[in-house]
Amino acid sequence: MFKRKLTQSDYILIAANLLPVIGAWFWGWDAKAIFIVYCLETVIIGAFNVIKMLIVTVTRKSDMWYAEGKATRVSGLFFILFFIVHYGMFVAIQTGMFVSVSGLSKAFHTGFFDFFIHWPRYINQDSLTMMIGFLVCYGFKLYWDFIRTGEYKTISMMKLMFQPYIRIFIQQFAVILGSIFLTFGAGKVFILIFAIVKIYFETFIDYEGLINKGIKEAEAQYAKDEK
Repeated sequence: MFKRKLTQSDYILIAANLLPVIGAWFWGWDAKAIFIVYCLETVIIGAFNVIKMLIVTVTRKSDMWYAEGKATRVSGLFFILFFIVHYGMFVAIQTGMFVSVSGLSKAFHTGFFDFFIHWPRYINQDSLTMMIGFLVCYGFKLYWDFIRTGEYKTISMMKLMFQPYIRIFIQQFAVILGSIFLTFGAGKVFILIFAIVKIYFETFIDYEGLINKGIKEAEAQYAKDEK
């Protein structure tokens, strides 16, 4: 369950997560602006995952889809469209909840999903700097862990499709809880706690092993049903 060794991209991710802590505590960054970028990070992760799936689709065209003990070979485009719709719904609900609970919807006199449609109006220079940091981080991870290693040639599309979800479930809980802290003026304290928890789960938990275990169980169930 736990990683035995951190990779170079893990250290880049740690640095990206420490940037908002430094900004909030020493550079006077606004806590709400930081939490807005944490919400947008969910979108950034999903976008980079789509890029990975496109690379795999160009390389291999299709892969196995496991559902209810059955296996079917489908186009990589099917995986991509399924992910965009399913993940997009998840992101829309999460960001809508954050904007409502944090009070941003009242501050900007907007509706539940306005953040999703007009997100640039919520961005200032501080949050833009933080967003660029995450973009650089995930761009480096895309090259270093995925392209450079040749993982795109062998990775299962099912595994790739589900990679963002475990991290996002943790982030969803933390962001919603953090938005409550914002209403009580304790944003800086929670940003520090959130960053520590986020770094721990994103860099020390072996998500790859957990996902691989689930896929192997699906494959085993398929092989059993075939017999």
